[in-house]
Amino acid sequence: MPLPCVEIETAPNPRHSVIWLHGLGADGNDFAPIVPELVDRAWPALRFVFPHAPVRPVTINNGMAMRAWYDIRGTQIADKQDEIGIRESIAALDELIAREAERDVASERVIVAGFSQGGAIVLAGGVRHGATLGGIVALSTYLPLAAKTSLERSTASASVPIFFGHGSVDAIMPQALGEASRDALKAFGYAVEWHSYPMAHQVCAQEIADLRTWIGKRLAPMS
Repeated sequence: MPLPCVEIETAPNPRHSVIWLHGLGADGNDFAPIVPELVDRAWPALRFVFPHAPVRPVTINNGMAMRAWYDIRGTQIADKQDEIGIRESIAALDELIAREAERDVASERVIVAGFSQGGAIVLAGGVRHGATLGGIVALSTYLPLAAKTSLERSTASASVPIFFGHGSVDAIMPQALGEASRDALKAFGYAVEWHSYPMAHQVCAQEIADLRTWIGKRLAPMS
């Protein structure tokens, strides 16, 4: 059964969807307010799906239970990765994409997006997904399970476009980690559009504007 979600439709009968995963400790309401800022009125109808991550103990936060896509076990984000949790969340993302297909939104009309932990899941899950997606949006994040990506990535995802945005002074998810993930994705042949912004672990107005342009390019051929 798909995760509970906050959903916003920009017009009736959408045939395009954006599935957007929040960061650690937040929930599906976190990025819902971005919709009016992001959406261009010229776009076709869109369904935004903002799922709530499961509640689980998070080691780095003294075992406190909170909404998280996977456990974080150390201060070095990419170390001691919770592979079981990551794979469970990838499966949950696959279920959400499948539900959009049941609602007449084919996978190639689905963009998966995420911030921080959510971005890690859409990167790892997007390149492994068995059907072609409309795009991947990775904000202030990194590629987990990177060493296994070359063997596990899907041929259906080989040409999926990726928007990758990061803050140059991000102390939580250092930009160097994002850059290494960008370089790994490019080495696999993915079309990565990289953007660096003078910000911390957050989203800024210029990033939203750049993302609007990028999404508009994905939607235009299918309008």
